[in-house]
Amino acid sequence: MIRHIVALNFHADITEADKIALYDDLRALCTVIDGVINFQIRQNISPETAVVRGFCDLFWFDFRDITVRDAYLDDQTHQAIGARIVAATEGGADGILVLDFEV
Repeated sequence: MIRHIVALNFHADITEADKIALYDDLRALCTVIDGVINFQIRQNISPETAVVRGFCDLFWFDFRDITVRDAYLDDQTHQAIGARIVAATEGGADGILVLDFEV
């Protein structure tokens, strides 16, 4: 299984409704990409704000294997959502941290 974790440093003015809309659109990918096992969203609760560097929101997908992860990365809907996320984060792509690992 592949866990794909994305930490986000959203612009200060993004609303919870904006975040929820992005997460709902990501969650919908679970129904169109075969092999998505799980989707979760969380808030970073670390008190170490100096090293958190604004990455206070995160989500992850669990994929059956690397081929499913690659299908997700190539998916046009995912890419459109990703562009919206880039626009909503501090510094664009600098406001996003992605980690993929085998579980």
